[in-house]
Amino acid sequence: MGKTQPVGWRWPFQRWLMGTSCRQIWRFLSCSGLGIGLVFALAACSAPLGGGSASKPDVDITLASFVVARAAHNAIIPKFQSQWQQEHNQRVHFRQSYGGSGSQTRAIIDGLAADVAHLALSLDTDKLVPAGLIQPDWAQQFPNTSIVSQSVAAIVVRPGNPKNIQNWADLARPDVQWITADPKTSGVARWNFLALWHAAIQSGAAEAKATEFLTTAFRNVPILARDAREATDVFAKGQGDALLNYENEVFLALAQGKKLEYVIPDVNISITNPIALIDKNVDRHGSREVAAAFVKFLYTPLAQMEFAKAGFRPIDPAIAKDPQFASKFPVVKNLGTVEDYGGWSAVQQQFFDDGALFDQIQTNLRS
Repeated sequence: MGKTQPVGWRWPFQRWLMGTSCRQIWRFLSCSGLGIGLVFALAACSAPLGGGSASKPDVDITLASFVVARAAHNAIIPKFQSQWQQEHNQRVHFRQSYGGSGSQTRAIIDGLAADVAHLALSLDTDKLVPAGLIQPDWAQQFPNTSIVSQSVAAIVVRPGNPKNIQNWADLARPDVQWITADPKTSGVARWNFLALWHAAIQSGAAEAKATEFLTTAFRNVPILARDAREATDVFAKGQGDALLNYENEVFLALAQGKKLEYVIPDVNISITNPIALIDKNVDRHGSREVAAAFVKFLYTPLAQMEFAKAGFRPIDPAIAKDPQFASKFPVVKNLGTVEDYGGWSAVQQQFFDDGALFDQIQTNLRS
């Protein structure tokens, strides 16, 4: 059966509307006073004729993250944008903010309008709850208690490892200087501190001896950088015999062609990084649907593979078993967790609150 064409005056008028700009239509209506044409003009300017599917308005998403996750997100975000536009006929624009995890947390509390926060540790995410930005059950909103990336601590050494640094105990030797970020501003630095503490406790030391060990070790730190990236820059400029950083930062540097030597100690800490929707902001921005879809996308094999390429240990068991990644990440024999020490609330109170152990160590070193 042949295609039926519209009849009467409406068809030529529709064709005129389809070929005329909204400004021309409005000028015509203003001059002629035709009220009935307004209905058709509005239809022409707001929706396509002939059954086509209109694209949705663009969406803006602001992602706030700890600095060392930048490379992974830069690879993942275009893949999400492409998939979302293909499936929903909608473009998503990302604004990205990176810095030390503690600094990012304070920025969000102070008004950084982030829709999604990917921070270095759950302690920082928890601080967004009393600020009224996220729900207390944020960790149950996504898989794996909302942990989307993970790593371990690495000791980066100078070429040839001239000081023969092999484990945490070597950082307390009087002939060794090492670089780390400041635990008061950097999530990676808190993980570094906890890795040292875990190593001391696992060696059989009581808390008093462990404190003595960390005091001796931190005496060898000439500068506390603001965040992990700044610590790397300080080391690259020639300061220190060793650098403590995430394993994934080492792999990123290697991928960029830098020649690094490093040690992954057999006694280590599982560094886990959570993701969360900033409920107050996504509801205000009207971006909840897209922001939640992006978070869920981070758990897909496609995104987890990009995390692995950027040096993060995959949380997806299938990706972890992939030969290209299984050989990349050495097995850690004694892998501690923050839960071994009471969770982040207890760890923060014992080590990092004002006047807690880290401050006590710094006071002793200055005296």
